[in-house]
Amino acid sequence: MIIEAKSSSRTLFTLLVGAALVLAGIGLFQTLLPLRAGLEQFSPVLVGFLGTAYFGGFIAGCLLGPGLVMTVGHIRAFTGLAALLAALLLVFPIGIDAYLWIALRFLSGICLATMFMVIESWLNDQAGDSARGRVLSIYIIVANVATMAGQMMVNLSSTAGQTLFLLVAIMVCLSVVPLALTPTSEPTPIPTARLDLKGQLSNSPVGTAGCFLVGLVEGSFWTLGPVFGQQRGMDVYEVTLLMAAFVLGGTLSQWPLGRLSDKVDRRLVILPTALGTVGTGLLIAFWQPLGLWLTLAAATLHGALMVPLYALCLAHANDSVPTEKLVQVSGGLLLIYSVGAAIGPVAAAPIMDIANAGGLFVFISAVLGVFAALIICRLLWGPPNERSELSPFVPIPKTSQSVYELEVDDEIAITEE
Repeated sequence: MIIEAKSSSRTLFTLLVGAALVLAGIGLFQTLLPLRAGLEQFSPVLVGFLGTAYFGGFIAGCLLGPGLVMTVGHIRAFTGLAALLAALLLVFPIGIDAYLWIALRFLSGICLATMFMVIESWLNDQAGDSARGRVLSIYIIVANVATMAGQMMVNLSSTAGQTLFLLVAIMVCLSVVPLALTPTSEPTPIPTARLDLKGQLSNSPVGTAGCFLVGLVEGSFWTLGPVFGQQRGMDVYEVTLLMAAFVLGGTLSQWPLGRLSDKVDRRLVILPTALGTVGTGLLIAFWQPLGLWLTLAAATLHGALMVPLYALCLAHANDSVPTEKLVQVSGGLLLIYSVGAAIGPVAAAPIMDIANAGGLFVFISAVLGVFAALIICRLLWGPPNERSELSPFVPIPKTSQSVYELEVDDEIAITEE
């Protein structure tokens, strides 16, 4: 029994190491690519299409990935797609062409969605019934820390050269090592995400619309945020600090806001959080402080309000869903979020062309203003809120539908106890 526990702990550790390497590499790449696109004189609209292509590929990966993994197995799927992703990453600095980059981003989205499925389903398979909540919490911490570390790696070399692209490819390749050398049996099959828009809206109009609108906001922000920093005259180091500040704010606030939402109608937490994001967005759009630290403080506050919104909407939508349907519903909401994230960059980019850098946060504020108005309408004229105690808040990462099994299985174990 002790030997099995040690073996499981080693497996979990190696999986988390592999996940950290992928997330750090992608954190670096997501900041690097818009900065390099700016150096190559790509317009905000073209940069927006890069984000749209990535999230379009992510949607395709969510739909196609489970079948691929079932056909070839977890290890082969991960290693094959990691090799393909590394090759795609190496093409970016070689072929400087916007349309080639858009195609590469689409393919990289497919690869990453499936790779995250493998890691998260494997984590779920290795975690015991009593440990799934802790494993998910550790995974979230690893994801946030690795992402921030990756963003700061942009400062290791010039964005005009090839070195940073090579570093991303190296980290992706290294992520294969701990997974390929882990002595464990193949995990259980991955669930296929299904999009049931009518059912989702009927179940939770606020949660479903919220996932889509938050997707619009976050897709545009993560794609165009570095462009915003460039247009505000920031150097590369300041842009990386800016993006890391948003992640840090969201990391610090998710648990407090989530725990508060467990005690009251979640909409009463989502509404002021959305309105607060509108306020901080407009502040960042129109206020240009003289000092870097004031800018970073505003970014941290904005991230603290914006980043938790998806998990709050997901928890609200899941409140009235039976436990056995949580994975299916959560996977569908992830697809709805991804559709919004694919639309967001191409919708926000023209506003940046018209209103300059601040247009990004004007777009974010307008979208979340609409969301706040929807919540107010539901609170005033909608049916009374009915809650279930089956789905306490969990700050879920937006990586694949497989991560929801960690949450759901943990809830089943708690219920049975």
